[in-house]
Amino acid sequence: MRFYVASSFKNKEQVEYVSHQLTMKGYVHSYDWTKNDRPTTLEALTEIGIKEKEAVMNSDIVIVLLPGGKGSHIELGMAIAAQKKIFLYSPDTDIDDLALTSTFYQLPEVQKVIGTLDDLLETVCSKFQMSTQEKVGIGREV
Repeated sequence: MRFYVASSFKNKEQVEYVSHQLTMKGYVHSYDWTKNDRPTTLEALTEIGIKEKEAVMNSDIVIVLLPGGKGSHIELGMAIAAQKKIFLYSPDTDIDDLALTSTFYQLPEVQKVIGTLDDLLETVCSKFQMSTQEKVGIGREV
């Protein structure tokens, strides 16, 4: 089961935590953007954008950690359009506050998880149990 985690650079540590935990459980990380330096040229932005788009499209699960930036919201849109399994994480109930939320957060195909990162991981893992065959490559990243 391949996954991608979208978020803001401000949440880099949280993204790394979620990615590490899922990888250790046998899920395959489609792309780790946290290993990138902040791009300083348009060419670098293009390269990263291509890799992130491919990662979203090649993932079974897309996790969006809020608060996110414009890139993570574009990735959410791609995941919705591609009919991926989507988990939208927020540490608080702001995603249900009419003054702060997005219409796309409310779509039935977007599963909201409010709480801790461990709550998120438990939800993802309970929804997508790994088969023995899938666990063969535990701890690897693509």
